[in-house]
This record gives sequence, structure tokens and C-alpha cells, in this order.
Amino acid sequence: MLSLASLGLAITLCVALPVWVFSVVVRDASLADRIWSLMIAAPTLAYAGAYARVLDGRSAWMLALLLLWACRLALHIGRRNWGHGEDRRYRAMRARNEPHFGLKSLYLVFGLQAVLAWIVGWPLLAAFAHPSPLSWLDGLALLLVGGGVVFEAVADAQLARFLRGPRREDAVMDRGLWAWSRHPNYFGEACVWWGLGLAALSAGGWAVAWCLASPLLMTGLLLKVSGVALLEHDIAERRPAYRSYAARTSAFIPWPPRRGARL
Repeated sequence: MLSLASLGLAITLCVALPVWVFSVVVRDASLADRIWSLMIAAPTLAYAGAYARVLDGRSAWMLALLLLWACRLALHIGRRNWGHGEDRRYRAMRARNEPHFGLKSLYLVFGLQAVLAWIVGWPLLAAFAHPSPLSWLDGLALLLVGGGVVFEAVADAQLARFLRGPRREDAVMDRGLWAWSRHPNYFGEACVWWGLGLAALSAGGWAVAWCLASPLLMTGLLLKVSGVALLEHDIAERRPAYRSYAARTSAFIPWPPRRGARL
């Protein structure tokens, strides 16, 4: 399994490197966001190929939902960012790391994200390597993964429709799922990875508990690094209405809005 895991890391880096070269040419390091989900999915295909003779029903649904999640997210981010140039977060990173940010982005952005993506994909490697009968834990895992994929997709669609429609410049999306959580798309994504982690545990037991590094890492990224904390760092300064929205709306886990929320 160790050699296969090493192959997975090599595949992830092979996805990242050509995009890094192109990002240097066009001066857009935020291209890394567009391939994030693909860097996670790519090595899982190698894992599936290596264990093709012993793949079971659990492995099949895990791989199918992972590929569905990855393709949808890559298409969504690609369509959302098309024609907008480098994301402001990466422009700030570029300003902090000049000169030669193009070269530095190889390890600051693409290399780092490749390693993180490789770790996030560990539950599939663990499950593929330990075929076993289904248990009640698989039902819970399937509910989390399937529900998370749908929840994230619906939240992204609602936000995209809001951004396309007429609105005030400082307007805040506070309808639909966004009335129950300020980041419902991130909550859905966390559900996906906790579900895949539980499915891997169902397959291999505590012997594969190392694969829980995946949902723990993803949840940490979503809450403290590239997700909630980063997006909310200065949003209230740019959109004053966000303060009242934050006061009445759960930050992450969906919860009925406090009095005054618009549904």
C-alpha cells in the first residue's frame, strides 16, 4: 500500500505541475483552485485500478460519488472564475511574495495543495485495500457523502443565481440554505469527507484510522485556513450588511436563523 500511496502522490503532482507552468505564463495562481478537486480525484483512479479485482460495492459507491463531487466542483469553480483573472486572495499572496512569485508559487500554492489533496484522498485508498461486508456504518457514510454532495451543489447554485441577478453592490446572500448557514457549501463538503472517512473505517476498522487525517484536515482547512476564516476576515468592512447577517446566522452547521432572517 505504501508504494501505491507514493504513486498517488506522484500522480497528484503530475496534475499540478503543468497547471503551475500555465499559471506562470498567464499570471494567475488561482488556477490552483480550479484543479483542487481533480488533484484529489486523480490518484483514486490509480488506487481503483490497482485493486480492480477485489473492489466491492462500498468501493464502487465511494469512487462514483467522489468523481461526481470532483467533476462538479471543478466545473463550478472554472465557470465561476472564467474571465475574472487572478482571485484577490492570490493577488494579495503575490504582493507579499514578490519578486519571483511565479517560481515561489510552485511550492507555496501548487506543491502545497498537491500534498494536501493527496492526504484528503486517503479514505479511498484505505477502503479499496480492505474489501469487507457492508455494515450499518456504511449506511451512515453513504447518507453523509450523498447528502453532502447535494447540499454543496444546491448551495453553490443558489449563490451563483444570486450573483447573476440584480442586487445592490453590498447585498448579502441570506436566502435558501444561506439563511441557515453562512457557509452551507463548506458544510456540505465537510460532510462528504467525514462520510468517506467513516466508510473507510467500516472497511478496515481502526487499522485504517490514519485515513481520518482526511476529514480532519479538510475540516480544518474549511474552518480555519482557506474557508470560513479567510472569507470572513474583512467581509464586514467591504459589506457592512454582513454584520447583521452574521449575528443571526450560524457560521457553519445549518441552524434555524435567529429572528429577523430573510428566508
